[in-house]
Amino acid sequence: MNKIKDILPGFIVCLAIGLIAQQIAKFFPSIGAALFAIGIGMLAGNTFLNKDIFNVGTKFSESRLLEYSIVLTGLTLQLTDIMGIGMQGVAFIALQMILTIAMCYFIGRRLKFTKKFSLLMCAGNAVCGSSAIGTVSPIVEADSKDKGISITIVNVTGTILMVVLPILTSLLYHHETLQTSAMIGGTLQSIGQVIASASLVNQEVVEFATIFKIVRIIFVVVVALTYAKMNLDENQPLFAKKEGVAAKVKAKVPWFVIGFFIFSIINSTGILPAIISTSAKMVSSQFEIIALAAIGMRVKFADLIKEGPKAMLYGCLTGTSQIIFAFILIALLFS
Repeated sequence: MNKIKDILPGFIVCLAIGLIAQQIAKFFPSIGAALFAIGIGMLAGNTFLNKDIFNVGTKFSESRLLEYSIVLTGLTLQLTDIMGIGMQGVAFIALQMILTIAMCYFIGRRLKFTKKFSLLMCAGNAVCGSSAIGTVSPIVEADSKDKGISITIVNVTGTILMVVLPILTSLLYHHETLQTSAMIGGTLQSIGQVIASASLVNQEVVEFATIFKIVRIIFVVVVALTYAKMNLDENQPLFAKKEGVAAKVKAKVPWFVIGFFIFSIINSTGILPAIISTSAKMVSSQFEIIALAAIGMRVKFADLIKEGPKAMLYGCLTGTSQIIFAFILIALLFS
C-alpha cells in the first residue's frame, strides 16, 4: 500500500497531462498528442510541478507503463511484421552499434574522460540508455558519480535528438517508413525516446522503430560480455590481458522484449479475436501517452546546466556521429 501511495501522485499528474494532451491534439491533429504530452510534461516538471513527491510516480510511468505498452504492442503485430526489417535491418543495428561504441570511446578519451566513464557513455548511446548503463556499470566497476552523470548526459542527448530526428527524417526520407524507422530506432538512446520520436511521425513508424530498438536491446548481452574482457587500467590498452579475476557478467534480455515476442507469436497464430488486438492497441496507446508525459516531467533543465559544457559537448558529438553513421548505413543497406 505504501508503494502505491508513493506512485499515485506522479502517476495521476502524468495521466492528467496525457488526457490534456490528447484533447489539445484534437485541435491540432497534424502535431499529435505525443508532442503535447512531452512538451506539457517538460514545462510542468520544471516549474510548478517540480516537486519530489512526484518522482516515484513519474519514474513508474516512464519505465513500467512503457514496458507494458511494448508488451501489448506484440498483440498488434505478427512475426512477418517483425521480420520485415530483414537481415539487412539486423546488420544495420550491429554495424551502427559497433561504430557508435568505437566513436563514442574515441571522443571520450580525446576529451580526457576516464575509460570507465567513456565505456558507460558507449553503452548508453549504443544500446538502450540508462538501462544499458545500469547493466554494464558493475562490470566496469563504475562509481555512482560516473553512473549518474552518464545517465544524465545520455538522456539529455536523446531528448534533443527525439525532437530533431522527425524533422531530419522528413527532409531526408520524406518519412518513408523503413528508413525513418531505422534512423529513429537505430539512433535514439532509450526505448521511450524512440517511441516518443516515432509518435511524431506516424503509428507505422512507431511499430517499426520499436522493432529496430528491440534488436538493439537484445545486443546488450553481447556488449556486457565484451566489456567483461576489457582492461580498465588507465595505463593499459583496452584489450590488453587482464590480471586477477574476470568480472562477473549479469546481463539478460529484458522481460518486456521476451513478452513482446511471445505475444507476437500468439497473435501470428490467428486464434485471437480481432477485438483483442484492437483493445491491446488502445490500451498500449494510452500507456504510451502517459509514459511520454512522464518522460517530459523527468527532463530537468537544471541537470543540463549542472553537468557543464564539456560533458554536454561529449553528448552532442556522440549524437551527431550516430546520425552520420545511420545516414551512411541506411544509404548502403536500404537504398
